Amino acid sequence: MLHCGVTLMVQVIWIVAAVLATFTIGYVGYSRYLAQFLELDEGNETPAHKYEDGQEYIPAKKPVLLGHHFSSIAGGAPIVGPITAGAIWGWVPAMLWIAIGNPLMGSVHDFVSLSGSLRHEGKSIGYIIGEYVGEGGKDMLLWFAFLTIILVVAVFALVVAIVFNFYPEAASASFVYIVLALLFGVYLYQFDLPFIPGTVAFVAAVFAGVWVGIQYPVALFQPTADRAADIGALVLLGGQGSWVPGASTLGANTAAWIPVVMIYAGIASALPVWVLLQPRDYLSSFLLYAGVGGTLLAVIVGTLFGTASQPLVIADSISAFNGFWGVESAGLYPLFPLLFITIACGTISGFHSLVSSGTTAKQLNKETDARLIGYGGMLGEGLLASVALITLGVAGFNATGGGIGNALPNFATGGGIILTSFGLPQSFGAPFMALVLVSFLLTSTDTAVRLGRYMMEEIVGLEAGTTATGFEKVGQGFRSTLGSLGRGRYTNPIVQTVPAYLMVVSGQWVVLWGLFGGANQLLAALALLTATVWLANWDDNKQLYSTGVPMAIMVTITVLGLGYLALYSNLYQNIILGGASGAGLASAVVQMALALVLIGLALALVKKGYDNISTVRDAGGSTAAKPSDD
Repeated sequence: MLHCGVTLMVQVIWIVAAVLATFTIGYVGYSRYLAQFLELDEGNETPAHKYEDGQEYIPAKKPVLLGHHFSSIAGGAPIVGPITAGAIWGWVPAMLWIAIGNPLMGSVHDFVSLSGSLRHEGKSIGYIIGEYVGEGGKDMLLWFAFLTIILVVAVFALVVAIVFNFYPEAASASFVYIVLALLFGVYLYQFDLPFIPGTVAFVAAVFAGVWVGIQYPVALFQPTADRAADIGALVLLGGQGSWVPGASTLGANTAAWIPVVMIYAGIASALPVWVLLQPRDYLSSFLLYAGVGGTLLAVIVGTLFGTASQPLVIADSISAFNGFWGVESAGLYPLFPLLFITIACGTISGFHSLVSSGTTAKQLNKETDARLIGYGGMLGEGLLASVALITLGVAGFNATGGGIGNALPNFATGGGIILTSFGLPQSFGAPFMALVLVSFLLTSTDTAVRLGRYMMEEIVGLEAGTTATGFEKVGQGFRSTLGSLGRGRYTNPIVQTVPAYLMVVSGQWVVLWGLFGGANQLLAALALLTATVWLANWDDNKQLYSTGVPMAIMVTITVLGLGYLALYSNLYQNIILGGASGAGLASAVVQMALALVLIGLALALVKKGYDNISTVRDAGGSTAAKPSDD
């Protein structure tokens, strides 16, 4: 199955084998080397212990923190991206970029971002680069990250709403496991009851919540999905819902869920991490492990014993390679550089550097835990991307284009078929896979809002270990009021979710996805730049290839990709040739301007970083300074 139209029966198990092989080599060999290279020592005091405040800095058990970290980084992008890329260019290039790029680039990115933050008091990558290239570089990166966070909130809230519309079972089950997480937090941190028995009981309750969701699906308005008539969801609001902003383009049920998800994210981000974030992410991680690990195991079982409802082979509608420009039905786009930006988080994601240097670094109990949580957590996301690609292969692709709307049904449908290998009916397996996806998304959304507050706290100069409500200086002048509202625990979520909501209800979700992908990959390049600068200043004998080479590759890919979107897709096709008009033309202008600004920002920061590294290395290490742990 080398080209479109030439097909062979290829079992999806070979995708599993290829990915597991490279990931195992990466974790056993490369991550061990990196841990020694970064001089991780379990005897060093971590920021979680040094600044423990019962709010943000709280030491967490390794499995609890792994659950939070994995749940936070694994959003909808590693599902949507590989499915879209596989449909356009074929499953072979998508598989190769995941299998090779993840252990050599994405996992390194997450690991060094987490380790660097540990050595800088749990601060963000913006703070770290500011230590070496100056406040200007710090502020540029922090503002870039903050604006990226708003795009993340917008995209993830929209995807959650789409899933809730297509699978109302996921809405009610999500409510159940949020309530269980609140109770588990009280069980662990207020009553200090036994950890393992509590885990067994509450994890069992989470899976029971899946059954509750399937039995009692909930919708705000009548779902618009084709399967809505078959599930009999409880509709909470009457009428057509035409008054809901965005209903005309998104549908009333989808549009109504968006503000609900954002309000939830704002409230959850303001709570102390022990109340909801840690216990919920730990509990939901078992659901996520079951979804990813269960699907991979089901592929093996179904292939060896033939127990699946249909052969687990790649459908005829999915080719191994569709050529450099892809298939016309999905849209003609150049494989280089757009394949890499499209797959995004399954291989490397800048958002992960915000999680690693944000919430995770503030909760790490021992430095040596960073290897499993940072490097291993990203490998877990790569497995999720592989599962997404497998579900596409089994379900096939018959729509006229890729994207979020087509990716989500394929993930659940294909996953439901694969899980029949265990004797589970597809009517159970498909909603279960939808619940797995929502678990990723909800966690990523409120974690993103919390990270956005961290970014703003660093921009306005809030000291580590302190917090603000947001109302301290309201009414004391325009600038003081804005600063107070921007950094406040209770007010900053509003600053983020309002513009995110306005972008979503415009109906231009395709624009949001493109902006998110470009900003996310640029952020990954800048995080690798930050790590390279830190290592160069730490010790002039440290090799810079492990971070410098991936950084150079990502800068090249992202700049070329955004340049193509800005100058060809928007300037030439939409503006000069008149491919867009009215609101579409305005959108094309905005996209082009944002893409060019992102390119300029990235190149400016690369120049600052390069100058710093050159100065340090040319001086033979005389100006290098090892960051203090104090």
